[in-house]
Amino acid sequence: AAPLVLGSRATFALGAFGGHATGVLKAGDVLHLGEAPEVTAAPPEPAPLTQDWEIGVVYGPHGAPDFFQEADIADLFSASYEVHFNSARTGVRLIGPTPRWARSDGGEAGLHPSNLHDNAYAVGAIDFTGDMPILLGPDGPSLGGFVCPAVIARNELWKMGQLRPGDTVRFRPVARPEDALAAPALIGGAGVGAGSPILARDETGPVPVAYRRQGDDNLLVEYGPMALDIGLRLRVHLLAEAVRAARLPGLTDLTPGIRSLQIHYDGTALPRHRLLGSLREIEAGLPAEAVSVPSRTVHLPLSWNDPQAELAMRKYQELVRPNAPWCPSNIEFIRRINGLPDEAAVRSIIFDASYLVMGLGDVYLGAPVATPVDPRHRLVTTKYNPARTWTPENAVGIGGAYMCIYGMEGPGGYQLFGRTIQVWNTWRTTREFVPGHPWLLRPFDRIRFFPVSHDELTEARAAFPHGAYPIRIEDGTFSYAEHRRMLAGNAAEIEQAGARQRAAFAAERERWKAEGLDSFVADEAVAAEAAEIPPGCEGVPTTVPGNVWKVLVGAGETVAAGQTVAILESMKMEVAVTAPVGGRVREIRAQPGRTLRGGDLVAILET
Repeated sequence: AAPLVLGSRATFALGAFGGHATGVLKAGDVLHLGEAPEVTAAPPEPAPLTQDWEIGVVYGPHGAPDFFQEADIADLFSASYEVHFNSARTGVRLIGPTPRWARSDGGEAGLHPSNLHDNAYAVGAIDFTGDMPILLGPDGPSLGGFVCPAVIARNELWKMGQLRPGDTVRFRPVARPEDALAAPALIGGAGVGAGSPILARDETGPVPVAYRRQGDDNLLVEYGPMALDIGLRLRVHLLAEAVRAARLPGLTDLTPGIRSLQIHYDGTALPRHRLLGSLREIEAGLPAEAVSVPSRTVHLPLSWNDPQAELAMRKYQELVRPNAPWCPSNIEFIRRINGLPDEAAVRSIIFDASYLVMGLGDVYLGAPVATPVDPRHRLVTTKYNPARTWTPENAVGIGGAYMCIYGMEGPGGYQLFGRTIQVWNTWRTTREFVPGHPWLLRPFDRIRFFPVSHDELTEARAAFPHGAYPIRIEDGTFSYAEHRRMLAGNAAEIEQAGARQRAAFAAERERWKAEGLDSFVADEAVAAEAAEIPPGCEGVPTTVPGNVWKVLVGAGETVAAGQTVAILESMKMEVAVTAPVGGRVREIRAQPGRTLRGGDLVAILET
């Protein structure tokens, strides 16, 4: 059997751990057969495969009227969505109707109405990253800042693994007899409503609480108004500690967000009505205000505007959204949307800030979501719409009022300004990475950046996982009472900074509307011209749909059979398009940035 890693034998290929060896089978690997499992029941008949899928979903956690209009939810449960070619185990991107949205923006969470203060995601969530919905897969992020109107029902999740580019998907709300969580989900037909995403509210305590449905196996407990308030995060911490202490049967996991706590549970052992009752009892016993928590200060090197971050911006502009208002420079966008005089002011604020870690696992592997302790250091941006398909490991960016360090390569939506060292170390134990704890940071740590060059960072990244690049970590405490005194003592300057940001936000929003940039519609592959291949020539076809990233040859050049002619971005990978025969390039049919279908021609060769 595969070894246990973090309690699981599953393979996480992007993280390079789990499963066999480092997760991905390679030529030459040796597999040993284990004991055959005892079969107690006949396996079910294989389900018929199709290109037109109907998938049952549970409405929530985010719906109408808080985040979406009622018409948006009606569209969600009636429209057909097409599977986008940039899909993988992390997420299945969908092309469909653009929501009308119930809000004009996400406030401090970001300029787009899909943005919210980061909360935990459920596997199978329909995650609107801007105007594009993405089905979050088993390798998807555990935490993020986008709204999710529905989650695939437990016994429908298998269908997500069958989806291929070009397939169509229709979502249907599910109903359950007497809402028994152990029972199979029944796809709703005529007369079956989606219900409400909010199961209960309680506004009698010191902080209002909403209990949101999040699929079959999760409940999202959400505190207070939709605002950035460190006090709400501390209350989430108190709730999590109290729930752990209660030792509820069937409790699987707890994941804190900025102002919410995701409770992952087994409904067969802990029915939802009992869980809700227990949570209300625990809530009634929480103190009115948090006092203080342990808080280390962790000093990290930062390569400002690192070449790898620039590459991610460039690939996004070339392959995903050429007219994105945050391209070509995310740093210039951060400057503009915060009303700052120049990029040097952006740099100064980031290096002066002390970032309080509010959550971990934001886009994978111990990645922190953090906000400056001092609101005067908060640079507020919007997130990419749609998200990037590729982000370099340990890139650093801002989304809404939050900073994130990407724990590994993968998709992402934060505005990038640099790169730092690793925040996750799977295989080695060092002073910073203790046994059983492969993540560097802890909740309520404070991150301080210091500048290094790209070459210095490259050396640090090579040494740090081996314990050969010690970093400064100082123990301390974060006191909420002291924090409130700081806010009161600097209220005028904080308000002045906020007013400047709000004015810049408003100007940016108006510019987007004037230039038609306030929404995004995914490009669909355009059918290739039905031009015949001339006699004595051979076409160079694509094997998969995708965006043309690079064309490596030009007209008149000679190529060999098997030589790479172009590179597509598809399924979040770089896919080589190779010449089927040798010959001279007569014509290039596709230029960088064009979306192609499988079988479309990239070039014509004279043979």
